[in-house]
Amino acid sequence: MPTFVINAERRVIIWNRACERLTGVPAHEVIGTSDHWRAFYDEQRHCLADLVLMGRPEAMDELYVTHAEPGDSTHGLRAENWCVMPQVKKRLYLAVDAGPIFDEDGALMAVVETLRDQTEQKLAQMALQSLAVKDGLTGLANRRSFDEKLEAEWLHNQREGTSMAVLLMDVDHFKLYNDTYGHQMGDTCLKSVAAAIDKQVFRPSDLAARYGGEEFAVIMPNTDLDGARHVADRLIEAVRELRLPHSASQTEDCVTISLGAAAFIPSDQRGSGDLVAAADAALYRAKHQGRNRVVCADRVAELVEA
Repeated sequence: MPTFVINAERRVIIWNRACERLTGVPAHEVIGTSDHWRAFYDEQRHCLADLVLMGRPEAMDELYVTHAEPGDSTHGLRAENWCVMPQVKKRLYLAVDAGPIFDEDGALMAVVETLRDQTEQKLAQMALQSLAVKDGLTGLANRRSFDEKLEAEWLHNQREGTSMAVLLMDVDHFKLYNDTYGHQMGDTCLKSVAAAIDKQVFRPSDLAARYGGEEFAVIMPNTDLDGARHVADRLIEAVRELRLPHSASQTEDCVTISLGAAAFIPSDQRGSGDLVAAADAALYRAKHQGRNRVVCADRVAELVEA
């Protein structure tokens, strides 16, 4: 197991072969120095063993992604972190244990730091977490993420007394597109449309999602109907500008979308579902009027043509 030891002066006294292989740093370059940090980071900072020697477990909050709550100081510290590994030129996720060594009088004389490469496990965990919140085809947030975000922002905007908006949109004549070009091209079309939508959703607080099938949605906290309409117009134009051929379309000769927008201030009389329903009704009217357009619902959910 990759291991190194620093003495009470925080100088390296042991740097084993496994540590050499992991870091790409030979022992003769670090033995007797305090430069052990150079094996893991491209900027000077403390390693876990340093914190044990310095008696500074509280610094783990700033330096490590995750860590065990420090208990009895005689048992050392445990943490995990991404390390840039300058010599081997790759980023690794390392699990680290730092244990103190005491002399016969109980004085701290050295610290042993052991390292475990957890990169594959961490990447697998991140992939699973991504699958839980993202749509597998388009990379946008999935329906579950949309529903959770909608409820959270509804409650927040209700407390603040501010308006929030939802946009719902469909790819026009998508069944005809699939029938004409095949399902594989249909998937490619959805990915292209999703990317165009995502590029127009600028604010970190907003969320673009695949709502289902060929339908997409955007949640926009702290946004009134004018602001929602402005973004909706950008989305319509962004998809048009893709110029994806659609010879079977009854609207234009390229892929287009229809969009419904709704915005109002959350209240006890209405729930988040009412906001989505208003946007959905506006989307239905946009399609009924010929598609490739935006229709807005007003604050009492009565539809008005955009």
